[in-house]
Amino acid sequence: MTKSETQFQKIAEALTSKKIEVSKMFGMPCYKIKGKAFAGLFEEDMVFKLTGKDHEIALSLKGSKLFDPSRMGRAMKEWVQVQPKYMKQWEGLAGAALKYVSAK
Repeated sequence: MTKSETQFQKIAEALTSKKIEVSKMFGMPCYKIKGKAFAGLFEEDMVFKLTGKDHEIALSLKGSKLFDPSRMGRAMKEWVQVQPKYMKQWEGLAGAALKYVSAK
C-alpha cells in the first residue's frame, strides 16, 4: 500500500462518524455522502470537490490543478487535484469538500 493509499484510508476512518461511504468514481476510490462524491484518490494525488475560499486555498498549493480525469483538457471546475506533498492538508480539504457537498 502506498503512502497516499494509507492516508486515504486514515481519512476515511476519521470521516466514518459523518456517515460517508467509500466507493468508486471514474474507477478510482472515492468518498461519498448520500451518493454524492466529494473526494477521491487519483493515482497518488487526492481530488476534492470544493467551492469559494476552500477551492482557492487548494488551488494555491504549488502543483495543484483542476482535476481532468480524461487528461483531454476537460477539467472539472469544482474539483482540485492536490499532490501527496500536501498530504497533511488532505483531511482538512476532505472535511471542506464534505461540508460543501452535504450543503447542496
